Parts: sequence; C-alpha cells; structure tokens
Amino acid sequence: MPVSAPTALVTGRGLVEAPRWGDGRLWFSDWDAGEVLTLDPARPDAAPDVVARVQSFPLCSALAPDGRLVVVDAPRSRLLRRERDGTLTPFADLSAVGPEGWNDVVVDARGRTYVNGGTFDGQVGVVVLVTPDGAARQVADGFAFPNGMAVTPDGGTLLVADSWAQEVVAFAIEPNGTLTHRRTWASVPEYPDGICLDDDGALWFADVSTARCVRVAEGGRVLEEVQADRGCFACVLGGRDRRTLFVTAATWRGFDEGVVPGSGQVFAVDVEVGGAGAP
Repeated sequence: MPVSAPTALVTGRGLVEAPRWGDGRLWFSDWDAGEVLTLDPARPDAAPDVVARVQSFPLCSALAPDGRLVVVDAPRSRLLRRERDGTLTPFADLSAVGPEGWNDVVVDARGRTYVNGGTFDGQVGVVVLVTPDGAARQVADGFAFPNGMAVTPDGGTLLVADSWAQEVVAFAIEPNGTLTHRRTWASVPEYPDGICLDDDGALWFADVSTARCVRVAEGGRVLEEVQADRGCFACVLGGRDRRTLFVTAATWRGFDEGVVPGSGQVFAVDVEVGGAGAP
C-alpha cells in the first residue's frame, strides 16, 4: 500500500527520539539537548515548545492517562513525573530493580508504567513495572537489548522490540501487571527500535540501519514501509484520527560518535490505518 511523501516538521535537532501523541500535540525528546518538547502539527511553522529539561541519555518519556508526563532519568536510575503545573518530581526509584542503563517507557490505561533497560556490554535486558504509587519490580528479563514498547488497545498485551535479537516479543499482561506467556510476535531482518500499533493489529517499527519505518503483521509479513534519508529511531501514530505517522530521525555515525549534530528531524507521513493502544 503506497503512503504519501514525508513532510519535515522539525529540523536542526540532535538525536530525537520517543515520539508520543497526546492532548492534540506531538511530544518528543532531543537526547543531545536534554529536552522534552511538544509540537502542534496544525501550526507547522511554530517552533517546538520545551516542556521539560532533564540531562539524561537516553531521555524517553510517556504520557499517563491523566495527562501527566513520565520521564526516564537514566543516569540517576529513576522516573520523574511532570505535574500539571509543569514541575518535575521524583516518581520511582529504579536503582534496585535492574541494570544501570534505562531506555524506553510506556504507560497503560490503568496508569501502570513499564520501563525497560539494558546495556551495550551484553548485560541481560529487563522490563520493570512501576505501579501508580511508584513501587517498582522486575517483570521480565532475557532481552538482548530491549527498545520500543507498546500496549494493545485492550490492555492485555505488552509488545517489546528486542533490537539486537531482531524480533518483537509479546507478553500477556495479568490483572496485577505481571507479564506472562512470553512469545515471539515477529522476527524481522532489521533491528527494530521505537514501535507503535494500529487499528488492524499491525505494528510499525523504526530502523536506524536501513533508514526506514516498516509496518508488519504478526509473524513479520511486511505490509508497507516508509523510506527516509537518515536513520529512523522511533515512530508514533497521531494527528487527526491518528492517521499520521510521526517519525524521529537523524544521521547516525555509530555508537562512538552518535548522530551528526543538527541532523535530527521529525517528519510526518499520512497513512490509511489509524493508531491504537499506547503509545
């Protein structure tokens, strides 16, 4: 199925990541700048607004059902929460429940937060559950390098992109938030990074190595793809009817050098099937 040509909404940034849709705005992070920003796609000429500053690398965030933003403060092994007045407050201590490196985060409809972590030195990656009162416990492990996560619309399944294993893993979410019945949802030849779901039960994933976003059905069959001119780090479906795929991308030079300064972009592509679940 063909898609429209990408439209650049934001340019000149660093390593942009973690796009989210909420409150009629696109939320995303610039890891190099230590900023979480929002953008109103209806005002494409307006500059993004900085809503939080956290010197964290990675710097991922997620929107809770009550509209508050949960931010991963990776160097200090904790989650922060942006209150309604804009202040950032400590929310959860992760230091005793996993590795030193923390990465992506998603919040389900019950306000339960899932955050994953892993390191580049081969340490086993994990997923941690943080309940609405800030209590944290590990609920999954055994990942090569966990990355993007998504929750299905019924709240019953958590999907995790395991980049280095080149697969998307699915878990059943039990009533208490525990993850069970692990299975491979799709094996892919790429290295899936940020992910999102749509109304047909398909999944979009971003891939840095091939500079693409790929839409796959369960099992891995490719349904469509969007080609970019730089590495794609993450994607989310938002906008009117959630039928716009927002992609964060930058020119990647490798783990030692990171992205080319100023190459970070957010671009948008119209698609036929709207978004579902979280993010």
